[in-house]
Amino acid sequence: MTSDDSFIDRLSGRLLAVPPPAPAAERLVPDWAPPRPFNRPPVPAAVLIALIRRPEGVTVLYTERSPDLRSHSGQVAFPGGKVDAGDADVAAAALREAHEEVGMVRSEAEVIGFMPTYFTGTNYLITPVVAQVWPSGPFVPNPGEVHSVFEVPLARILHPESYGEFRITRDGKEHRTWQIDHDGHRIWGITANITRLFRDLAMGEVAA
Repeated sequence: MTSDDSFIDRLSGRLLAVPPPAPAAERLVPDWAPPRPFNRPPVPAAVLIALIRRPEGVTVLYTERSPDLRSHSGQVAFPGGKVDAGDADVAAAALREAHEEVGMVRSEAEVIGFMPTYFTGTNYLITPVVAQVWPSGPFVPNPGEVHSVFEVPLARILHPESYGEFRITRDGKEHRTWQIDHDGHRIWGITANITRLFRDLAMGEVAA
């Protein structure tokens, strides 16, 4: 068994085996406080934390969103989006989005578990789905959604010194998130926060 296999085995034991249930509304705390209370239920969404099995070691897949998109244009994200009515579950939604965004082949991905939900200040309830992937070819960005695709070595994701602080002002209030810089890409906001939660869980520093 390789060190990567050992890591995946340990990680699998720390992830949730099934998608987590939606928390009760009164227990939902957004990552930043919106200017007005939400007047509708949160929107279910899923993102895929894809652990790419490369000969040189495991990497984590990210996308840079198209600059033409109306929301979060140009930002770095995990593959993912809203859960559609036709999706069997959040895993199906995350894998569908990964196929639509970067051409990931479903049969080349193995879901190994789920992380607790992440509630955003834009009223999305995100379930991170963790999978290992053995790609048979390159990932190809869908130009309507994705500008570029890149991978960050897992070792860099797991190293605590890879993380800095990003600050942004919304509605006159300063908001802080994690930040990771890699090869000219700046990962911040929801994606960086979920990455840090993944890192802490993978290292056994928080409970799933």
